Amino acid sequence: MQQIPDFARKRAELSPDAIAFHEVTTGRKINFRTFDNRAERCASVLRKLGVIPGERVTILCHNNATFFEILFGCAKAGAILVPLNWRQTTAELAPIVADCAAKLLFHDAETAELAESLGKATDLRTIPFPAYETLIVETAAAKPVSSAWPAEGIWYLLYTSGTTGVPKAVIQTFGMALANYVNIQQATGLIATDSTLNFLPLFHTAGINLHALPVFIAGGTSHIIPKFEIDDALHVIGNGAITLFFGVPAIYQAFSLHPAFASADFSRVRHWGCGGAPLPENLIREFLGKGVRVCNGMGMTETGPTVFLMDPARAPEKIGSVGKPQVLTEVRLVDSEGHDVPDGERGELLFRGPNITPGYFGNPEATASAIDRDGWLRSGDVGRKDADGYYYIVDRIKDMYISGGENVYPAEVEAVLVSHPDVLEAAVLGVPDAKWGETGHAFVAPRPGRSVAAAELRAYARERLAAYKVPGHITLLEDFPRTAAGKVQKHLLRVRAQEKQT
Repeated sequence: MQQIPDFARKRAELSPDAIAFHEVTTGRKINFRTFDNRAERCASVLRKLGVIPGERVTILCHNNATFFEILFGCAKAGAILVPLNWRQTTAELAPIVADCAAKLLFHDAETAELAESLGKATDLRTIPFPAYETLIVETAAAKPVSSAWPAEGIWYLLYTSGTTGVPKAVIQTFGMALANYVNIQQATGLIATDSTLNFLPLFHTAGINLHALPVFIAGGTSHIIPKFEIDDALHVIGNGAITLFFGVPAIYQAFSLHPAFASADFSRVRHWGCGGAPLPENLIREFLGKGVRVCNGMGMTETGPTVFLMDPARAPEKIGSVGKPQVLTEVRLVDSEGHDVPDGERGELLFRGPNITPGYFGNPEATASAIDRDGWLRSGDVGRKDADGYYYIVDRIKDMYISGGENVYPAEVEAVLVSHPDVLEAAVLGVPDAKWGETGHAFVAPRPGRSVAAAELRAYARERLAAYKVPGHITLLEDFPRTAAGKVQKHLLRVRAQEKQT
């Protein structure tokens, strides 16, 4: 079995005095030598607590350096970390704890009440970070079992965000982490002098891998804020502390609406990435107006996550594209029968490579459904490739609906609606219709301080879309239900649509 050197130990050897993590709000800075030593002590603490190799350990916290310390401590001890979503309730988290059969929970002060409730509901042993810190101080770093990790070894589990309402534990291996580093390095030119801002939730792949882990492996610095606060983020960006930034569309939208946006200095950030959902063209152009080339990307928790990331050179020309597949990932576009489709045609995206998950923990049925015998992962996304080899995401297969016998992809309709000057955001889904079989139901959020009528939006859409694509229903909202990663939860919008039609 292929072995991968311990990333933390290697960085401690190569750049011991370089800063690995900087907690912006506390001012705490940790160099690679200290970080590796503390991670070794964490592994000893885990053994002292009775954690055996392969056992799952849960963690509930906002963004901080201790999370990464425990992540690497688990790797050194052979344990598997399971980050939990601090936005969820005890009722939502208890089945996850049962599914992964964890016995131990680390948590920060902000999540203490939830951790206590979860511990009582599941018999988890809970350890607050101050108690963990005491254990670290009292425990000597034992000699690690191995200085290398198996490439296919399970490092941590990420439960899917549950936009479908049914989370699964996606296996994340050491090999996937290395492959994601290579893909990010290829896409961004990542080097040891780079730094990033870590604020996306650590129970999602972006919080860990975009770009904190790749920056760590490269020897750079992650500046950490506990969660997204727009003033804090703009301050860190404005003072020139970071060179690489990654956010979801909701973050870029928040920046664009902030009073300081017009005067903000973004010049020190050399690469801007975006994922989780397509960044609307109007936002792309707003940032281009400030000299910022936001590079759309696409990946999944199951892909480690990086597959696509647009190159800055052609970003203004290829608006809407997620770029080309990065160096360690193969991509196919296939029809419903599994045959490759020609350039320009729509097909489902399939992925293969060392960045692809081996499957879902404890769920062989879901694994077999998602990954075929040749290692190709079904994405569930419809895409197309242009003549230059650039890919575009059309929509999720499950989001497509059929109106009057014609396929309708909601993303296309959403793009038209958000191009209206008074519309901030839109989400479209298919609902039953007596005449056409299905029709669109659009949920629309107006821009702050503006209003728009449903009839006006339909007329606007009809000028730009075929009649069967124009939504039959339009509901105005102030905001959308979202996951912690900023994705719109369409299954909750579907419930609202059903309520309106009954």
